Amino acid sequence: MSLLTISPIDGRYAEETKELSNYFSEMALFKYRTLVEIEYLIALNHCLKLKPTFTNEQIKKLRNLYQNFSTTAAEEIKTIEQKTNHDVKAVEYFLQAQFKKNNLTQHLPFIHFALTSEDTNNLAYRLMWQKAIKNIYLPLLIDLQKNLKKMAKKNSDIPLLSLTHGQPATPTTVGKELNIFATRLERQIKQLQKQQLQGKLNGATGTFGAHTIAYPEIDWLNFSQKFITSLELAPNLVTTQVETNDSLIESYQNIIRINSILIDLCRDFWLYISRGIFKQQKKEAEVGSSTMPHKINPIQFENAEGNLGLANAYFNYLTDTLPISRLQRDLSGSTVIRNQGVPFTHSFLAIKQIVKGLERITIDVDKINQELTEHPEVLSEAIQTIFRKYGDDTAYEKLKELTRGQKITKEILKKIINEGDLPIIEKNKLLSLTPQNYLGLAKKLAKI
Repeated sequence: MSLLTISPIDGRYAEETKELSNYFSEMALFKYRTLVEIEYLIALNHCLKLKPTFTNEQIKKLRNLYQNFSTTAAEEIKTIEQKTNHDVKAVEYFLQAQFKKNNLTQHLPFIHFALTSEDTNNLAYRLMWQKAIKNIYLPLLIDLQKNLKKMAKKNSDIPLLSLTHGQPATPTTVGKELNIFATRLERQIKQLQKQQLQGKLNGATGTFGAHTIAYPEIDWLNFSQKFITSLELAPNLVTTQVETNDSLIESYQNIIRINSILIDLCRDFWLYISRGIFKQQKKEAEVGSSTMPHKINPIQFENAEGNLGLANAYFNYLTDTLPISRLQRDLSGSTVIRNQGVPFTHSFLAIKQIVKGLERITIDVDKINQELTEHPEVLSEAIQTIFRKYGDDTAYEKLKELTRGQKITKEILKKIINEGDLPIIEKNKLLSLTPQNYLGLAKKLAKI
């Protein structure tokens, strides 16, 4: 029962994240190990010209073992593992049993031939990660990025009071601020799409020792390159028993950067909602507080921020741990890499929560205009800049003295402008300036 699970991933959030079990569950790991073992055996059969060679029909049946991998198959492997206390060897024994059922006993010696467990594992983990990124994570993230881009264009003309250090500053537009997040995400998406994970297949300590002693005439370097490439991974030929994990870490770090951008977005939206310039649509049956009935809390952005923080904590530990292995091999990374689905799931869940949060947002234009009108002092930047343009090297200091830490009105600013030594055209330009129209290129930047 989901009510008895320890992790919220498999309990509270199980329905929202259930598709990820196809990539990060133990059953998924068994499936992808089976895939690697089957494809390796097919490639080996062809390379060594083993007799009998696999027929097309036999290859189809072999691939069916992982293409239609079932819970029954996973349970069989798990039962074997309880005896062997070795999960990869359990997959090998499972395959031996399947080969016997299908009258393929002559091929039994070549299942897992000359491999170490890490040859199977590293390729399985990378395939799981790569396919989850491609099939699940990227489509959701791209939709979010496009939605932000659409919102940016839609709201490109709506002026917004900026706050730097929490203080009123040069106005911007809602669209320009939204487009910052869309643009940042777009860059990270492109990097994630271009990344290619590395894999290794080179034996017990990375020397091809067993391969070459058995078949010295085979170009095993070329075989390894071709096989790994056929799995849509990049060959890493020079390793210890474990693949270095550097490329996998690069992918983790890419998602760390994405998560950090999304944390920034969540905090900004939280503050915009707190200021009242972003409103959240109410849902009739929803409760915002157990005691304060008026509340509509920004819980989607808060929950997303929490999940993103958890994800990055996991990813940072994975990043610190997986590239390090004592001498040619230790098992410290084996336990750790099993958890790569945990931060992935928290990241995935956070994006879903942000999407839900954005769907509830409306812009309160009246509140925005009220804020801008209450802070005419933000025009002091423009005024002192024009004064400096015409040679007044004390303009900044004058405006600082008149405006810093004081309540400024439009009338005070008009007096400063009218008393200044400026061409009439410049005076008129400044006099017509308001916080609502002092926007620079913000409208254009919102649409880039």
